[in-house]
Amino acid sequence: MSKFLDNINSPNDLKNVNIDDLPELCTEIREFLVDKVSKTGGHLSSNLGVVELSVALQYIFDSPKDKIIYDVGHQSYVNKILTGRKNDFDTLRQLDGLSGFPKPYESEHDQFITGHSSTSISSAIGIATANLLKGDPSYTIAVIGDGALTGGLAFEALNNANKNLNLIVVLNDNQMSIAPSVGALSSYFNKIRSGRLYASSKKEVKSIITKIPLIGKPINSLLGKIKKGLFYLFLPKGVLFEQFGFNYLGPVDGHDIKFLTQMLERAKTMNKPVLLHVMTQKGRGYKPAETNPNKFHGIGPFNKETGETSPSKPSYSKKLGEILVKRAETNNKIVAITAAMPDGTGLCDFKKQFADRFFDVGIAEGHAVTFASGLAKQGYVPVFACYSTFLQRAYDEIVHDVALQNLHVIFAIDRAGIVGQDGETHQGLLDISFLSSIPNLTILAPKDGEEFESMMDIALKHNGPIAIRYPRGFYSYKITKSPINVVKVGKAEIIKPGKDATIIAYGKMVKTAIDVGYLLKKHHIDAEVINARFIKPFDEATILKSINKTKNVFTIEDAYLNGGLASRMQKLLVRKKINSSYFFGYPDEFIKQGDTSEIEKKYKLDKFSVANQIVKCIKNAKKNRK
Repeated sequence: MSKFLDNINSPNDLKNVNIDDLPELCTEIREFLVDKVSKTGGHLSSNLGVVELSVALQYIFDSPKDKIIYDVGHQSYVNKILTGRKNDFDTLRQLDGLSGFPKPYESEHDQFITGHSSTSISSAIGIATANLLKGDPSYTIAVIGDGALTGGLAFEALNNANKNLNLIVVLNDNQMSIAPSVGALSSYFNKIRSGRLYASSKKEVKSIITKIPLIGKPINSLLGKIKKGLFYLFLPKGVLFEQFGFNYLGPVDGHDIKFLTQMLERAKTMNKPVLLHVMTQKGRGYKPAETNPNKFHGIGPFNKETGETSPSKPSYSKKLGEILVKRAETNNKIVAITAAMPDGTGLCDFKKQFADRFFDVGIAEGHAVTFASGLAKQGYVPVFACYSTFLQRAYDEIVHDVALQNLHVIFAIDRAGIVGQDGETHQGLLDISFLSSIPNLTILAPKDGEEFESMMDIALKHNGPIAIRYPRGFYSYKITKSPINVVKVGKAEIIKPGKDATIIAYGKMVKTAIDVGYLLKKHHIDAEVINARFIKPFDEATILKSINKTKNVFTIEDAYLNGGLASRMQKLLVRKKINSSYFFGYPDEFIKQGDTSEIEKKYKLDKFSVANQIVKCIKNAKKNRK
C-alpha cells in the first residue's frame, strides 16, 4: 500500500500533500509505473524521467483551467495518474481501455490529442492567444523534449509567440528523442548543460553589481532597460530563446522537485512567455531503463524484477536492415536515412557498418525527404525508412521534391496498417490513400519476407520514386509452399486458381486471403486467391481476367477502404457485370488502440468473419440469379 499515491485521485488531492513529502510520492509513482507497464507494455523510460516535472506542474498550476500540453504524449502517464485515471492502468493501451497518449475524450485534463512530435508549442500558442482575446488570465504550458524541438514546427511556433501571452514552454531535456538527439541544436544544448545555472547566475551578477561602491545601485536600476545586454556578456548560453522573445530560465535539475516548484512559481510572475529548461534522466529510478532507455522507450510486457522481455521474433524492420547492409557492401551509392528512429526502423547495423552513408536527421520528416531528393539528384540511392503515420508529415515534399522530378528515392514505409496498442495517432492506415494519387510513384506491399527481399531489389534498381509498405511486428519468411515467384513490376501473382470467387489482397492480408480460401472449400466455393503485390501500377489485366471467370470479387486490405484497393476496384467494376462483390478494410473513422487481432475481429477482418461474409454474398447472388 502506498502512503500517498493511494489517496490521490485528482490534482486537488495532490495539492493537499506537503511539499516535503513530494519526493516520496514520486518514488511511489515510479514503482506504480514499473508495475503496471511491465504487465501491459507501454512507454516507460520517458515517463520515469518526468515524474517530478509532472507532479510539480499539477502542484503549482490549476488544471484544467490552466492548460498543460504534453508534446508527442509519450510522457503523459504520470499526468493520467494524477488526474483520476490511476485505477484504469490495468487497461492501458488495451481495446476499449486507457490510451497511451493524451486524449481529451478521456479527461478534461488532456487538452490536446498528441501522438506526433513537435506540435505542443503551436497548439499552446493557439490556446494562449484565445485566452488573451477573451481576457482569460489562466496559463498555458507546453512540455516539449529536446528531441522534439528539432522539428521545424516547434521553431515556427517559437518565432510567432506573442510577447503578451501567459505561456510557459517547459523544455524537458533528456538528451534523447527515442534515440539520442542529433544535430546542431543538440550541440547547443550540450553547451548550455556544461555551463552554470542561468537563473542562479543572473542573481549572482545582480548581487555583485549592486555591491560595487557608488555605481552599483545606479547600474542595477538600469539593468531592466538595457535588454539584458550585460547578462549576454556574462552568460551567452540562453540567448537563442531570449531572441525569440522568451524569458529563459535554467537549466535546472528536473528531479529536484522543490526547486522545480520554485522555478514554476517564478515563471508565473514574469510578464512575457517563459522557457524553462529542465534536465531529466530518461528511465530514472528503474535500473534496467536507466541503462537501456531505448529498449524501454516503447516496450511490451516484461519481467519487472529483471527487465527481461520475451525473445524478439523476426520483423520486417530488422529484415530491411539486413537487406540494406548486404546490398550496400557491393553498391556504394546506397544511403540510409532515418528521422530519429534508427532502432525502430531496423537501421542500427547499417549505421555501424556504413557510418558515412547513414543519416539521422532528427525529428524532421519533411527535411528527410527533401534531403533524400538532393542525394538522388547526385546519383545516390537514398532509402528513407519511416513509420507510415510519420510519413504523413512530409506529404508536400514527396509530391514536390521527389515525385515531380521523378527522382529515385525509396520510401521504406514501416508500421503500415494497424499497429495496435499505440492507437489512432499511430495506425498506418492512410499511406495507400495519400500516396496513390501521386504521379510517378510506384507502390508495393510484400506478402512475406521472401517477397520483401525481391521487392527491395526491384526498388534499388528502379527508375523513379518507389514505396514499399510493410506491417509492424514479426513476419514469416515464406507463407506459401510454391517455389519463388519472381516479382515483376506491375504484375500480380495468382497464388491459388479457382472458378467461383476472386479474392484480391496485398501485404499481410494475403495470408488472410489464403486462409479464407481454405475455409470456403468447406462451403464448396472454389476461390481464386490473387496477391496484388503492386497497388500502383495495378495489374488490371490479371484482375479482370479472373473476375470475368468467377463473376464474384472480394478485396481484403489493411488500410482504409476510402482511397485504397477497394476504391480502385469499384471504378473497375463499374464497367463489369458482377454478381457479387464485397470490400474488406477499415471504415471512415479513426481506429483506437487494442491488440491487432482484436481490432481485426472488431472490424470483421479476421479470416472467419471474411469467409462468412463471402459465403453470404455468393448465396445471395445465386438467389438473385434465380
